[in-house]
Amino acid sequence: MTDTERFFCADAARSRNDPLAGTAPHGTAWVLIERRYGWPVSGFHGLALDPRIKALVSRTAQQAQARILLIRRPGSRPSEGGNHWAVLRHDANGALLQEWGTWHHDVDLAQIAPALEAGGKPGLPPVILVCAHGLRDACCAVRGRPVGQALSALWPDLVWECSHVGGDRFAPNVVVVPDGVYYGGLDALASVTVVEEHLADRIRANHLRGYTDLTPPQQAAVIAVLKRFGPAGRNDHAVRSTVRHDRGWLIQIVSRPPHPRALEVEVSPHSTPARQLTCRGPANNSAIEYRVTSIRTLT
Repeated sequence: MTDTERFFCADAARSRNDPLAGTAPHGTAWVLIERRYGWPVSGFHGLALDPRIKALVSRTAQQAQARILLIRRPGSRPSEGGNHWAVLRHDANGALLQEWGTWHHDVDLAQIAPALEAGGKPGLPPVILVCAHGLRDACCAVRGRPVGQALSALWPDLVWECSHVGGDRFAPNVVVVPDGVYYGGLDALASVTVVEEHLADRIRANHLRGYTDLTPPQQAAVIAVLKRFGPAGRNDHAVRSTVRHDRGWLIQIVSRPPHPRALEVEVSPHSTPARQLTCRGPANNSAIEYRVTSIRTLT
């Protein structure tokens, strides 16, 4: 295959108009480990670290259901100085917790285990992650790095490039943690607007893939409400109940003013034809899309 014939999954997804809603993977905890160079295809699990330390971090992250991501600052990177690690959590009560540290040697990463158990500190600004894991998927690098540089120019202390977050075809992907909000299908200009609005607690449906503490159909329902009634804060809409039926789900959402107090959203799943979903993936994968068929105001 020549360069001109090369397949790019993000180009294909945009030409098909693949829907973003309901595509954020579930998660309420993240482990971030700064690694300035040499991200393997498998991210953290491919690093040449002390096997005992790697096993400790992997085990405690799995027990906490935390996703491990490698991070680095966009643009040029200093070759000296300590690396950062962080544990971030969006707990069941909605608290946003963070714990940060530094590491010079593999053994220093053992600090992550007690940090995962302790929880973390509230009140810190969010972390803005831009997937730029080029070895995993070319689109993440080609589309992600310009977005990381554009955002870093405005919020240098908040923005990091990161390893694979899922949904390569929606590159560039931006994830705000520990808020647990996924955005996709961006470019440099749109990413600045999206992050600016997010930091002002005004989340719009445009480019929103979903909230990671919700299931895919619940994500699709909330995004449909945002699309219908306009932007809202991260916690202005909450899922009150989800009922499965033969055609999909009936999801009740309660909202803060000025939005309707209670809504019922019907969501149905649809399987796509087999297609290539990632740059490196096979050509016979099918995805589930979540379509909102009705929104009804409850009295």
